[in-house]
Amino acid sequence: MELEFGRYKLRPFRRGDEPSVAGNINDRKIERYTLNIPYPYPLKAARQWVDLNLKLARGKRMTQLNLAIDLDGQVIGGIGLSAMNGHRAELGYWLGVKYWGRGIVAGAVKVLTRYALRELKLRRVYAKVFPVNKASARVLEKAGYKYEGRLVKDAVKHGRAVDGLLYARTR
Repeated sequence: MELEFGRYKLRPFRRGDEPSVAGNINDRKIERYTLNIPYPYPLKAARQWVDLNLKLARGKRMTQLNLAIDLDGQVIGGIGLSAMNGHRAELGYWLGVKYWGRGIVAGAVKVLTRYALRELKLRRVYAKVFPVNKASARVLEKAGYKYEGRLVKDAVKHGRAVDGLLYARTR
């Protein structure tokens, strides 16, 4: 499966992606704005990520879908659906810092959300962002997500309880 938007495409992760994954994700700014991406992010972690996604692709039941944001064969970011449960899934994404501010993630969110609602027949796709991550909240709003509320002490980051802002698209 490949989903194209402009010069970019969303595609499954594959062997050989590890160097561009590690090269683009290994940044303190990405770690700051995400819940589960560590810094530093070594090549070994990228190998484990690609291996996990190859294993998930072989599975019978789709519980999560992770796709590379590809530019000219290089992984510049990632986007996916997790906690896929019946009619809903949680959206998550990251993008290499040098690609920020170009509308790439907004395009990726629109394309994957359309696929999730139409092809996967989900009724709800939701995302949580940290309040400090105003750019990510704008991305979701541009993609038609509606703000549903503040989740007080929703997650733990660096040993501290942090709030999340909840956004969702439904069909």
